[in-house]
Amino acid sequence: MRRARTNKRHPLILCLSAQPMCFEAPVLPDAQLFCPIIFYFVCLFVSGGLAVDIGLGQKINLVCKGEGQPVVLLDAPTGMSSDAWFHVQEDVSRVTKVCSYDRVGLGFSKRAFQNETTGMERMWRVSTTGRMVDDLHRLIRAANIATPLILAGSELGGLNGRFYSHIHNLDVSDLVLIDPIPEDVFEEDQWRQYWYTQLVPSLQAVQFSAATGLNRMFIILGWMQPAIRGENVSEDLIQRQKYCLSNPSHQSSAVDEHFFLNESVSQVRELSRFKPLSSMTSVSVITGDYFDEQLPAHLNKVVAECQKRFLEQSYPSAKRIHVPGADRTMIYKKHSAVSKHLLKIIEQRQSKQRSQ
Repeated sequence: MRRARTNKRHPLILCLSAQPMCFEAPVLPDAQLFCPIIFYFVCLFVSGGLAVDIGLGQKINLVCKGEGQPVVLLDAPTGMSSDAWFHVQEDVSRVTKVCSYDRVGLGFSKRAFQNETTGMERMWRVSTTGRMVDDLHRLIRAANIATPLILAGSELGGLNGRFYSHIHNLDVSDLVLIDPIPEDVFEEDQWRQYWYTQLVPSLQAVQFSAATGLNRMFIILGWMQPAIRGENVSEDLIQRQKYCLSNPSHQSSAVDEHFFLNESVSQVRELSRFKPLSSMTSVSVITGDYFDEQLPAHLNKVVAECQKRFLEQSYPSAKRIHVPGADRTMIYKKHSAVSKHLLKIIEQRQSKQRSQ
């Protein structure tokens, strides 16, 4: 009698072939592999995130901590989930309510297939600032976030913050720009060449390796590490970052945000020309010694010169804060400097509220 054929496969092979991903789970010592569906919902639960329906079937992951007003709303750097703000949110939530969110397509905000439209598709492309700001406005309304709020954004998050503040000026009391993207930086040949011939292709390679399962293997072998790590980083945060690194949808949206960043810059520039920022909204800008310390000196110089011109022309009265030794990673590597400035703004607003 022929013995029934069994399909025995090594657990590592199962891990690498399963979609979208599985991980070794140090948080579950009895489990050899931590698999996708359970992992997704456990991470979402542990993060304290709430899936907010903003209409048309689209849900956005919103994480709010603390209580009080004014509310601080945080918008992450290009291609990153709200976890980039983890330390800042922990610091500031001790004195007021602080919310961060995953833009559509990133982190735990899965992009929904929409049969209906808001009409924004005809005006703003997916993964550009115009569409993101429309999503953000609907999120603030759907989640009943109190306004006016303090809006802080890094890189692309800063572009979104500018766009939002110019349109919905009554919603924003203070705008905080961290490593803002200068409006004319893509007019510089050196920067444009770096962005589209080096950075974007490298991100596309990461997206491809996520889609083929290679990122899972690289993480398990220790060849790929989360951006936010160290002594004070929880295992939950590490695991959420691993999820994003191995999630093809997240990586695809990260590529799109970088690829269309020039278009986002153009949208903000055009809006600023016919809709100036309200004089009631205070602006502060936080920068470091470099835009990115891993970039060649001449590229950092290009960004610095463009930033200087941009701020002189667009926000000449903005408060400038310099963080020594910092670059675009400051919100998670030198977060105390960012938190310190936000806490000052909060104290000023709360003092004003008490005096009224």
